[in-house]
Amino acid sequence: MKLTASPVPFRLPRRPAALLLPCLLALSACSLTPTYQKPELPASSQFGESLWKSAQPQAVDVPDAWWSLFQDPVLSDLEARVNVSNETLLGNLAQLRQARGVLGANEAALFPTLSVTTSATRAKNAITTSSAGVNTVNPSIVPTFTLSGAASWDTDLWGKLAATADASRSQVTASRDQLLAARLSVQISLAQAYFALRTAEATGDALRRAVTANERNLELTRNRYQGGLASSADVAAALSQLKTSQAQLLDQQILRAQDEHAIAVLLGQPPANFRIEPTGRLPAAPPVPELLPSTLLQRRPDIAASERLVAAANAQIGVARAAFFPDITLSASGGWRANLFDDLVNATHQFWSFGPSTTVALLDFGARDAVIEQARAALDQAAATYRQTVLTAFQEVEDNLVAAHKLAEEVQVQEEALEAARRSLEVTMNQYQAGTVSYLNVVTAQTTALSAENSWISARNRQLLAVGQLLKNAAGRWDLPDSAYPTARPAVELGSSAAAESR
Repeated sequence: MKLTASPVPFRLPRRPAALLLPCLLALSACSLTPTYQKPELPASSQFGESLWKSAQPQAVDVPDAWWSLFQDPVLSDLEARVNVSNETLLGNLAQLRQARGVLGANEAALFPTLSVTTSATRAKNAITTSSAGVNTVNPSIVPTFTLSGAASWDTDLWGKLAATADASRSQVTASRDQLLAARLSVQISLAQAYFALRTAEATGDALRRAVTANERNLELTRNRYQGGLASSADVAAALSQLKTSQAQLLDQQILRAQDEHAIAVLLGQPPANFRIEPTGRLPAAPPVPELLPSTLLQRRPDIAASERLVAAANAQIGVARAAFFPDITLSASGGWRANLFDDLVNATHQFWSFGPSTTVALLDFGARDAVIEQARAALDQAAATYRQTVLTAFQEVEDNLVAAHKLAEEVQVQEEALEAARRSLEVTMNQYQAGTVSYLNVVTAQTTALSAENSWISARNRQLLAVGQLLKNAAGRWDLPDSAYPTARPAVELGSSAAAESR
């Protein structure tokens, strides 16, 4: 007897979607994005001007009111107003909102889309009937009512949509940090303009005193000339000295007005409607510590923004790689269609469809390879920019740290030189009035004294600028306790962002 095995018929499952959906969900966990690693930085535990060490950006909020270290109420008032009125900051805030909108759209693409359609139409059709060999055309008006719904879902098997969302998420974080960096930059620009304004005032006050003294000297010299104790050359020298100091005073008034205009623009106001009461006094520069902790550099928003742009470029590689694999979309639709509205939801008028669709590029002549190479080059560029940003940050700290320390010493030396020049001028004036020296000696002593005072004021201004820049380089105050440096990212983007967004 010969035994034969009867073939077992193969049957497809009645519900293929029940098996297809779990498989797609399992495959959707795949990702072609390379594992992100922060670019390596040149490490150094010791630097020429301070004991800094390599740090990781944390992107915490820049401490507010860093300008209060200068103890100037006018500066504090101006800085508090710049956050909500500066157009540059409002533009950066709008850029952040735009990045958030892009992120929301990319995250929504990860989920199914649902839509509902309703329609009611009336159509006129020509119906031909035949009777006794005669064809008759009868017009007919047919109404059609439709109620349908549709759903579709991109399964994102290869992580293309997820990588796009990751890139957008990094872009949002970078935009937030760029907003903080822009705010800090505008704040320091305002402080620099304010220091320049007060410097022009102080220099103008010194020149006004010089003008007053030169007017007295000119009158004294003319009296001596009439008495035969001075020559006409002395009178000409005294007049020249007066006119020179008057011209220099006019220059300082121009600079003061221009600095005031610059402050007005930074505050988002027309210069014609803005005034700052003159004081002629520069604020005192706060003392700079000998050593600064590395945690200060971790707060720098420009470094954090640059690092997030590297992460965004890394995610774009995954997006480019996914183009080599098919896009699979699940779609379903169904509803009712009837010629009478009362019969619309009748089961006999129901229709539906369900099934996957696949799209894959078979031939592109290297276009996808070129896109991947472009994404890799963008990643290398972003990494190089990040490293350069960190190196520049170290240089800025070192430059302004040594400048702040040395300028503090220079201010002291210039003050001593000013005191000596004033004593020399006083002695020379007494000698001139006694007739023992010519007016040329007075001119020389006055020029030396005025130059020494201008140098002292200039040194104080440069010291303020160096300290301000150092505060910017350190992303805010350095006199805060360790507890004031959180590692979590706060939710607030701008000190008064709600007011700015409402504009």
